[in-house]
Amino acid sequence: MQVIHDEKDLRFYIEFEEGEAELTYTYPEEGVLDLDHTFVPEPQRGKGVADKLVKASMEFVKSKGYKFIPSCPAVDTYVKRHPEYKELEQEI
Repeated sequence: MQVIHDEKDLRFYIEFEEGEAELTYTYPEEGVLDLDHTFVPEPQRGKGVADKLVKASMEFVKSKGYKFIPSCPAVDTYVKRHPEYKELEQEI
């Protein structure tokens, strides 16, 4: 299961026969990703797919020295379970 980062379309995704799982984002300001929506096809749910997408996004944010906004509930939940990424969250 490979996560692909499409910087042009502002998303991380994984391809499956049933379609794509994706985590989309926007840049509300320079150096800040608003991680706003996660979708996983029904047959792939409950298999850790969303976690793989979120982890890939966290590693991208970290590697660039960026911050993120966890607008998507899946992202917020992941960060609560993985507090090592909490320091990357944009202060409001």
